[in-house]
Amino acid sequence: MTNERQTPNPPLWLVMMTAAMAGGMGWGIRGQYGHETGAMIAGVLVSLVLVFLFCPGNSSIHVIRAAALGTIAMGFGGSITYGQTIGLTHDGPLIGNWASLRWGMLGLAIKGGVWIGFAGFFLGVGLGGKRYRPFEMFLLVLGMLTAVVVGWWLFNSPHDPENKRLPQLLGFPTYFSDHWKWEPGVELKHRPEIWGGLWFALLTGILYATLAKRDGLARNLALWGMLGGALGFPLGQTLQATNAWNPDFFRESFVGGVTRYFNWWNIMETTFGMVMGAVLGLGLWLNRRRVAVSSEPDVSPLPNWLIGLLLALHVSLLTLVEFSSFQWIDFVYDLGLMMGLIPLVACVRGRWWPYLQLLPITLLPIAGKTLRALADPTNPSVSWLAYLILPMLLAVTLAVWFARKAKPAGEHPAFIRSTLLFCTWIYFGLNYAFFGFPWPWEAWGGRTPNAVLFFIAAMGLTLTALFFEPTGRRWQLRAWKKGWD
Repeated sequence: MTNERQTPNPPLWLVMMTAAMAGGMGWGIRGQYGHETGAMIAGVLVSLVLVFLFCPGNSSIHVIRAAALGTIAMGFGGSITYGQTIGLTHDGPLIGNWASLRWGMLGLAIKGGVWIGFAGFFLGVGLGGKRYRPFEMFLLVLGMLTAVVVGWWLFNSPHDPENKRLPQLLGFPTYFSDHWKWEPGVELKHRPEIWGGLWFALLTGILYATLAKRDGLARNLALWGMLGGALGFPLGQTLQATNAWNPDFFRESFVGGVTRYFNWWNIMETTFGMVMGAVLGLGLWLNRRRVAVSSEPDVSPLPNWLIGLLLALHVSLLTLVEFSSFQWIDFVYDLGLMMGLIPLVACVRGRWWPYLQLLPITLLPIAGKTLRALADPTNPSVSWLAYLILPMLLAVTLAVWFARKAKPAGEHPAFIRSTLLFCTWIYFGLNYAFFGFPWPWEAWGGRTPNAVLFFIAAMGLTLTALFFEPTGRRWQLRAWKKGWD
């Protein structure tokens, strides 16, 4: 077995900075789109940056596969409810309640840790050099889904607010949403939680990778992802809570000229993404000797007819769960792990699926939600063209073109670089439209600061993709031409 590089060693500062940019912009954009598919924006950007820096050849299908696996898994935590957990730290009636603040921050650390832990785990699965067969991945995900039920029963039940019964374990409360203890006499919508089930699922995956596959990178990167999420979510919310607890300072002090324009929720999300991206990058850098991406082709890739069948099924279910109101489809496909079952199985041995996952599959729900939010009833054709048809046409064209350019010696070496550029600007552009085009030279509003931050991040990722050459660990004016000659 030959590897892309025995000891990839990109500069640590560049790894952490670009991963923070990708995570901050991706997670900040996710706030407009929400749930599992929104989180995949951060997944695709962070995963592409990391494989670009740590797999310098970029010519193995396993490199593309690793980025796709990280993208899919970043969506799993989207099943977690966290709005009321955040509320425990900054809602008006709870300002000054330190017990509520501590409980909310603990809940955010628990929920953030499992969310990013999944992304780290599956990115490590892709980069660790261990081969996972399709049926093996199918059984692993089924086992993780079973673990969800066990963990949910153990940590997230009973949930019977009408009879004042909320989840606990051995007498200790395990419920991190708002309830009567924190706001007595207030009528609340008590959210059912699932974080315990997801933790059990993640631990099941880690145990399998460690004991059955001896996959040290998957295990270690999962742990670093947990740390990134457990730090990032509370740190991001600390900024928002500090503003809620000290509004006069942010209105009247020397920082008020800037912070008065902040959308603090989006600032929280952007900070969360920056921290988790930087920590995940640090974790991969510290485990860089475990990166062992094979340059050998698949022995028995899944047949194209089967990939086509799975693609039609997945896209149909994904479209229904995102854009229809059928309760049965939400029951079947709304859980992030269930939504990831088909893509994970198809990615580990399908040659076409990783290309499609990184480009049109991840883009479809984002473009569709942008269209739904911004469609002009007086001129719908322009909206459809700008927000859905053209982005999807470009994504499909890129995926098909690069997949067809693959040779027996490997995939096109410019694919990762080109896809990073495309994803950076397509998601920035769609979100900028969602923001209402907050040009910085016009009157500033609540969207302008984040739009500026996202632009800075997009430029940083663009400069890295164009001018950094990972093989030589140096900046080159014509680095972007590598692979096109």
